[in-house]
Amino acid sequence: MKVLIIVATAGEAARLAGVPAHVVVSGVGAVAAALTTQQELMREPFDLAVSAGIGGAYTGSGMNPGDLAISSLMAQADLGAVNGLPGQEKFLSLETLGLSVQPDQLNAGVFPAWAGAKDLADGLNSPSLHVRSGPALTLSTVTGSLEVAQHLVARFPGALSEGMEGAGVAHAALHCGVPALEIRGISNPVGPRDRAAWKLGEALAATRRGVEALLGW
Repeated sequence: MKVLIIVATAGEAARLAGVPAHVVVSGVGAVAAALTTQQELMREPFDLAVSAGIGGAYTGSGMNPGDLAISSLMAQADLGAVNGLPGQEKFLSLETLGLSVQPDQLNAGVFPAWAGAKDLADGLNSPSLHVRSGPALTLSTVTGSLEVAQHLVARFPGALSEGMEGAGVAHAALHCGVPALEIRGISNPVGPRDRAAWKLGEALAATRRGVEALLGW
């Protein structure tokens, strides 16, 4: 299986050095990830496009720093509209608005994951690495409050992880007819930002283990 791996930063790419895949740094955000993914998929054929890196875990997901989240779907969770008076705002999804990210079919920014995602997660889960498969949410602005995090989980039940690139990779891959997957090593809980408490080394190590397991599938 020929795999394209998109990461946001050079630091994430460095921790994947030597893996038998084509690793490309896109920059941060879904747009940068989508543009880079499309460029690479148009340049040469791949069997799978992967968004890999670190991410946050939603409260109630059962995920902790150092764990690994493998997507069951990738959702651009902040596409929509906000309506209401200050303090009473309500989020309206694209589906609610009758809008779509694709011109020829209804798609509210939710993209399916590669068919082998759950089997990969189940096979990799072990006493030394906690792995789960579930929804991976993509946002352009990292969530900084528990209230917003709870609203996101209510909209996407079972949501595991939050990142900034996954849905961009998946959207571009869909247009190119290539399956997509998101692999996130968990560095922190989603919510108030406490950068000093992040477990970056553990998250990057978990990401590499996930990628290595995928490539050995």
